[in-house]
Order: sequence, then structure tokens, then C-alpha cells
Amino acid sequence: MNEYNRLIFELSKPSRCGVSLPDNDLPYEMDHVLPSNLLRQSDTILPEVAELDVVRHYTNLSQKNFGVESGFYPLGSCTMKYNPKINEEVVANKAFQTIHPLLSADHAQGLLQVYFETNRMLSSLTGMAEFTFQPFAGAHGELTGLMIMRDYHHARNDHKRTKVLVPDSAHGTNPASAAVVGLEAIDIKSNPDGTVNIEDLKTHLSDEIAGIMLTNPNTLGMFEKDILLITKLVHEVGGLCYYDGANLNAILGIVRPFDMGFDIMHINLHKTFSTPHGGGGPGSGPVGVREDLIPFLPNPRIVRTDQGYRFEKSDLSIGRVARYYGNFQVVIRAYVYLKTLGKSHVSDVARYAVLNANYLKESLKKDYLLPIENACKHEVVFSGLADKSTGVTTLDVAKRLLDFGYHPPTIYFPLIIKEALMIEPTEMESLETMDSFVSIMKQIAQEAITNPELVKTAPHDTPVRRIDEVLAARKPVLRYQDRSNHD
Repeated sequence: MNEYNRLIFELSKPSRCGVSLPDNDLPYEMDHVLPSNLLRQSDTILPEVAELDVVRHYTNLSQKNFGVESGFYPLGSCTMKYNPKINEEVVANKAFQTIHPLLSADHAQGLLQVYFETNRMLSSLTGMAEFTFQPFAGAHGELTGLMIMRDYHHARNDHKRTKVLVPDSAHGTNPASAAVVGLEAIDIKSNPDGTVNIEDLKTHLSDEIAGIMLTNPNTLGMFEKDILLITKLVHEVGGLCYYDGANLNAILGIVRPFDMGFDIMHINLHKTFSTPHGGGGPGSGPVGVREDLIPFLPNPRIVRTDQGYRFEKSDLSIGRVARYYGNFQVVIRAYVYLKTLGKSHVSDVARYAVLNANYLKESLKKDYLLPIENACKHEVVFSGLADKSTGVTTLDVAKRLLDFGYHPPTIYFPLIIKEALMIEPTEMESLETMDSFVSIMKQIAQEAITNPELVKTAPHDTPVRRIDEVLAARKPVLRYQDRSNHD
């Protein structure tokens, strides 16, 4: 085994040291004495290693990380795409890095201008009247949007609206966000082609409906052809329509959510508008609303006046949902991204994303079961291998992909597709990359027939082989105890 595939504790040798600290020359009376209840009762276990061992170990670990700059990253419903380096160069500017959040509006006019102009660009792309940048993530945006929906009804003394309609193909955060706000999520069935079942929708419409949450295209990559009817039906019973912006990449510059009949939406700014993300951040989930819902947006709003950019508050506001005004560095990246593309080229994002997804769909549909034949948008969902006789599962295929240096697609989601294998290539990938991925996927399909055990026992060429995923989830090894026992 390569020594740098071992834990740092396993490289440890007694009395080996990588640092040299000066003696404490402060007088004893200047030492700060900690309370006994805050002191350890025994020495902590620390590795004893040389500086070079530490550097090599952590450099090696960093090279094991996989990202979109390492290789193809077709993680469905997450839009893990390459982000231009010019955006990173701009956001790294010292002037942006050193802005203090407590600056007054008079001393932060440039910052407020970026917020305001990005707001106007997003409003133009989506049809919404105004956005708030306070939410720090997509789910945080959902929470904010649903609070606006709830308070809108309450402001009209309509307190009986406690239910939110959510298609069974929706992202899992949708019903979770509804529950956090105190609303009940009502499941709406899908048609065989993945779209909303209108007849089932109608059976749930009543004056108890606060609204509906859905994304278009949906999590199966299908565009809701009856979207105008869906939003019309919800509006007719007094509900509001919420657009989950997770799949906005598929329609950017082509179709606007407001024109489909949506009243509130969030955008995953980090996904669609150029921020390297994953592993918990950084994120931004701005929420946009139609004109009459602007007063419900979180306080304060940024407005432009004859005296410059100012903060404005509303008595109807749901209040703050975050300290200060949102993740500014993500907004900067989005601002540069949109300025670089320009109005005439922003729609190329959607066109190439859709083209790439359909290219994969057509290239792989003989080897992988395609439950929905219709043209997809930004992502395609297969139902595992076309040949089910081998016993090779979607999980096996995903594990085998690791041996070829590819990040696996999303698997087992959406839940309504058995053995789901969801692939989102994004607009950034070249034809050569797509063809290489198709070739490997076809090879795995062939291996499943000729040598199924090879696929079932994958991965074979990674630092960590196949693990017991249930055990890893229920009894994770989170800390090193000693060389013979993990706790």
C-alpha cells in the first residue's frame, strides 16, 4: 500500500516532531488559568510526524478530491458545471474581500449597486418584479418563499390555507420546507410521462390550498406541457404558484417562470450562475416575487433613489431571514457571469444543456432502460440497465464508473423511477467528453453481461473499495482512537 493512502495516525512514529516552538517566556502570573471543568483529563491523541510527511499526506489527500475540474461530473439535478476563472479572479479582488458588513449605505454604494443590478438582470430573465438575496441556499430560498406565501394569505385574513401541493417527482426539500413553515404537503401523482397528473391535481384543489410547489422542467427532465393550465387551476382557488429554480439552467433565456404563471420563485444562484459549490457551500438562494408581493420580501430591500442606493423596509415584510444582505461573493460571480454572457448569449446555456442531455439519451437508450421516450431538457433519467437478467443494479454501475475516473450520476432519484440513473451533462461538456462517457457506459453495460461480478464488486481502482453503505451510515467512523480499534 502507498504510505500516503494510510491515515496520518498510521504514519506516526513516537517522538517524531514536525514543529519547533519557542519556550514560553511569559511570567507565570500572566498565564490565563482555565477552569478545571474545561481542561482535558488526559492527553489528546495527536500524530507524531515530520513536516514533510504532513505536507505529502495532505497534498495527496487534496489530489483525491473529485470536482468538475478533475473530470466529468454529471450529477443530475445539481448542475455541477465548470465556472469560468474570470469570475474567480474578480471576486478575489481585495476591494471585494475587505468590505465590512457594517458599512453604512453611503460607504457601500458600489456593493449595493452590484446587488441592485444583479437583481434587475435576474428579474429580466425570470419575469419576476424583484428579488431578495438574503437566503443562503436553495432550501433557504424555499423557506423564504413559503413564508411569503403564508403571510400573503394571513394578511388577507385567510388563515384556512394550510396545504401546499407538491408533485411526487419533486425535490425532497419541497415538502420539508412546507413542514418547517407549518404547512401540510399534499402529494400529487405524476403521469407515465413524468408530468403532473391534472385529474389528480383537481381532486385536491380547495380553499385550503395555499399554493403549489414545482419545478419546470421537472426532476425527470420533462417540461410540463400543461403548465399554464396547472397554474391557472391553482390561481382559480386562490392559491399561489411557487417555482423551484433548481432546474432553471434548462430554460435560461428561453422561457420565464412568471410567464408560466408563477408568483414566487427561488434561484440556486450557485448552480446556475457560476459558483464552485458542493459539500455545504458556498450558496445563495435569492427569492423573486411578482409585483404585489414585493412588500412581503425580507427587510431591508435595496432600492435606487435620486440620492443613490438605499435600504427600505416594509411593515408587511416577513422580516429578516439572514444577517446582513446575503452571500455577496456568490452575487459578484453571478454578476460577472451574466455580464460576460450578455443578453444575446445567455440562452446558449439552456440550448447546449438540452442538446447534451438529449445526445446522451439517444446514445445510451439501447443499453439503459429509458422509461420516458419524450425529448428531455437538461437531464435524462434511465431505469438502470436495459438487460435486467444479470442482476447488476444502478448502484453497481455507479460504483464501476469510479474505476474509469468519472463521478457517478445521481442514482435512485427521483423515487418514482425504479433503479433511477439521472444524468445531467450541463452545457459545458464537449462532444469528445460526451462520447468518451458514452463509450464507458456502454462498456459497463457489456461487462454486466459478460462478467457481472466485475461490476458487482466495483470499484477496484480507488483508495477505498466497496463499503457496507448501511453500516457506514448508521455507525460511521468519525474519529481515530488507536491503531487497533476505531470508534
